[in-house]
Amino acid sequence: MKNWLVFLLVWQVFTACHTSTEKKFVDIRGIDSTIKPGDNFFLYVDGKWYDTAQIPPTQSGVGAYMFMNYPQRIRLQNILDSVSKANNPKGSIEQKVGDFYASGMDTATINQRGYDPIQPVLISIEGIKDIPALMAFVANQAKVGNTSILDFSIAPDDKNSSINIAHAYQTGIGLPDRDYYFKSDASTIAIQQAYKKYLATLFQLTGSSAAEAEKDANIVYNIDQQLAASHRTRIELRDVTANYNKMAVAKLNQEQPNIGWVKLLDNLGAKTDSIDVGQPAYYQQLNVLLTAIPLNNWKLYLKAKTISNYSEVLSKPFVDANFEYAKVVSGQSVQKPRGEMMASMVDDKIGMALGQLYVKKYFPEEAKKRMLEVVNNLQKAYAVRIDKLDWMSDSTKQKAKEKLWAITKKIGYPDKWRDYSKVTIERNKYFENIVSADANNYQYQLAKLNKPVDKTEWFTTPSTVTAYNNPSANEIVFPAGILQPPYFDNDADDALNYGGIGMVIGHEITHTFDDQGAQYDKDGNVRNWWTKDDYAKFKAKTQQVIDLYNTFTVLDTLHVKGAMTVGENTADISGVAVAYDAFKLTKEGHDTAKLGGFTPDQRFFLSIARIWRVKMKDAFLRLWINNNPHSPPMWRVNGPLMNNAYFYEAFHVQPGDKMYLPEDKRIHIW
Repeated sequence: MKNWLVFLLVWQVFTACHTSTEKKFVDIRGIDSTIKPGDNFFLYVDGKWYDTAQIPPTQSGVGAYMFMNYPQRIRLQNILDSVSKANNPKGSIEQKVGDFYASGMDTATINQRGYDPIQPVLISIEGIKDIPALMAFVANQAKVGNTSILDFSIAPDDKNSSINIAHAYQTGIGLPDRDYYFKSDASTIAIQQAYKKYLATLFQLTGSSAAEAEKDANIVYNIDQQLAASHRTRIELRDVTANYNKMAVAKLNQEQPNIGWVKLLDNLGAKTDSIDVGQPAYYQQLNVLLTAIPLNNWKLYLKAKTISNYSEVLSKPFVDANFEYAKVVSGQSVQKPRGEMMASMVDDKIGMALGQLYVKKYFPEEAKKRMLEVVNNLQKAYAVRIDKLDWMSDSTKQKAKEKLWAITKKIGYPDKWRDYSKVTIERNKYFENIVSADANNYQYQLAKLNKPVDKTEWFTTPSTVTAYNNPSANEIVFPAGILQPPYFDNDADDALNYGGIGMVIGHEITHTFDDQGAQYDKDGNVRNWWTKDDYAKFKAKTQQVIDLYNTFTVLDTLHVKGAMTVGENTADISGVAVAYDAFKLTKEGHDTAKLGGFTPDQRFFLSIARIWRVKMKDAFLRLWINNNPHSPPMWRVNGPLMNNAYFYEAFHVQPGDKMYLPEDKRIHIW
């Protein structure tokens, strides 16, 4: 799974136990007794909250999951406000994050500079005389974060995960996904028009007349669309094998002379004789278009990409133009406060430095210890579940358990922190700070090329509310940001924590065995470890997941995309199941005493519904359905639970209830 996710609790939860030696019980308020749990468990638990929750105008949604990153940014902003006002030693973490934040908060200087910071880049585009010069510009700008038609990165080799290699990925478009260029429904057309208007506005802000800007915007859009035609769909991108295409640079250079791979990689500073081209059709198309499209049109395209890439860090008219487009896509009606935007920017650019300050203030060591205990229980429960599978042979079970026990567990924050000593930060040079951080990040990545993989590296910051599974390292990662209510509470009862963070842990472990993860062995290499018969049975079961989730309606006639979300849905179904089994390994899991009127089993399932308590604007929900590999929050609750027999028992779900599935229709994979 590519890193993805988690957000704000706006619902009320209060403690009912008061002694320091007892685990507190979290009161589940707002149950809607007019809804049968077996009809819609999400609305039974969250409906009253959902009907009354107000989405702030600066946000596209509210609640848990990714929207918890909103209050996280407020926490980070408080840290940044404090360190930016202190007299910190030059070169210290506090100085770098504090001055970076201060430079971005200095809107007077930023507005005074207008688009002067990117003038040299725009002038250099004007000086491009031929395709080789164009590709040299693309490479040189990629090294400072200004990307356009090339997506270049360094990451493990899928078939030799101990070594980092060069990768190239499809890119080049400005709409959220390739499908947006070819759909003709009203909401998509509105987004297309907003994007064209945005491009035209950028051209006007940099000196073009309105008529000229509109003409140039259409030229850029048409180039985008031609590039998009070569893109693989999000469903096609799930095919691990099809998206691994390691090629000799010499052969690529011969086949795609306009791109000129030898010179391109030399300009990138990347010394390698091979590269994994994830989606070859994109670069084949790019090679053709480089000469098929007039050079002056390509120059317009590069100008548009440059201005757009930097629009959020230039003066207010550029920030406003960016937001006018973004709000059509996301439904967010008002720009975020500057402090919140800057907290996100600092976290994005030098987040491991900021993460050190966050962990020191908000993440106690005892929470890490209890979290590890929960993870270990989930692993034990998973091993038992593998042993009991009735569809898998003993030989494949053995390999599955070897992979399970080989998982690396990362909790809270990294063991070693990233060094930002080469990043230059000055209080009055916001744009230059951005470029310095991006240039440093590029060199940090480039230094890994053809080197052994550092298994201690993290790919998200500690303050981010997310969790992820990295199949090439066979690791699961739980940053400090998610280790807070409603997911995890070090003082709370086990029912709450196993239904909360337990589901998340089970979810991430299952990614080790989902439709993509199952193609990697215990060392993180793409290698088959299945018998042919077992893998066929596994594929049949994942098809059941696809078929079921295709039936779930989200908005009007808009359905969950089963094939695009199959990995996440598989992880949700099995994540709940294994979390329940792990809960049964605790003392409370064997208890029957009610708290707040609910049994331990009921509290476990109530906790699952609470962690997905989310409300989104319709525009953002459409964006989600079209682009996010996760199902919407309601179906992250109802989908797994309608396949879980213990949920049926806990809430007396009967035939005739809307969530009821006959036993032979319930999905059991792991």
